[in-house]
Amino acid sequence: MFDATTRRKFMRGTRRTFISRCAGMTFGAAVPWAVAQPNVYPEKTVRIIIPYPAGGATDNLGRLAGQALQQALGQTFIADNKGGGGTTIGTRALAQAAPDGYTIGMVDSSFTINPGLLGARLPYDTLKDFAPVSLIATAPFVLVTHPTVPVTDLASFLARAKAAPGTMAYGSAGVGSGPHLAGEQLAQLAGIQVQHIPYKGGGTVITDLLGGQFQFAFATVPTLAEHINAGRLRAIAVTSAQRVPQLPNVPTFREAGLPGVDTSPLFGLIAPAGVSVAIVQRLSATLRASINQGELNTRLKSMGFEPVGSTPAEFNQRIQAEVVKWTAVIRKGNIQPE
Repeated sequence: MFDATTRRKFMRGTRRTFISRCAGMTFGAAVPWAVAQPNVYPEKTVRIIIPYPAGGATDNLGRLAGQALQQALGQTFIADNKGGGGTTIGTRALAQAAPDGYTIGMVDSSFTINPGLLGARLPYDTLKDFAPVSLIATAPFVLVTHPTVPVTDLASFLARAKAAPGTMAYGSAGVGSGPHLAGEQLAQLAGIQVQHIPYKGGGTVITDLLGGQFQFAFATVPTLAEHINAGRLRAIAVTSAQRVPQLPNVPTFREAGLPGVDTSPLFGLIAPAGVSVAIVQRLSATLRASINQGELNTRLKSMGFEPVGSTPAEFNQRIQAEVVKWTAVIRKGNIQPE
């Protein structure tokens, strides 16, 4: 039999051994679980919130991205359209979703424009409430004029605008839209005065431009390429860094002497803040593989988009830079939301 002192020492040693072994068992069980989860994700349907009604570029790209992820990861990805509020309704729903990787969302340039346009009225923090996944693609704008406007290039366009301040007008899909801010960016950088005519959506803007209701407009290359090639509109310059294949004879703004005009709508995938880094990386790597080498690359190019396929960090940097840029343009132009 142990005396009292020996018995206490024995019990203390036993307890320490027991606790140490339990801790080791817990750690050993946690590591395989943590490592395994990204490898088996997703284990159920993933919802992609698209902050627009069905149809349109952002919806189409969201569905294409979902198809690529579904094919690669073997699980269903469904589109969930939540339009309204200038994209803020759907984006707010994403910010409030559980950060488990089973609700992700599409964004476009409105995501980086709204902080400057709406300010404190924005129902989420663009830079804090989300985890960027990947910039999928961009879509360069092209500046076009009605053929009756006596200009042939950017130099003559700017000369005419300076000679008659405020007489040249352009239409857009509404205040704060990408085409509106492209025109504002051009005006600020070139030192010209032009009139902005906001429409309720972009459907009739090109129709009215073709009818000569105003002198010029910005829109994506796929939207205008047919009219340009048919001579119904005259292309002045594109906002991309390089010339676009659909319009090989149209110079970039950089080539034309005004490199600061760089409005190119972006389309990307994000998740709620708090989603595990491993899941974000898995989604991003899978999407990048398809964008860079897979069928998605071909589909994007055929639709007139420029495939990107960025890392989460690269997309995050792009978002931050775009927010800074558009906030500055909006403030300088004293642009107020409708």
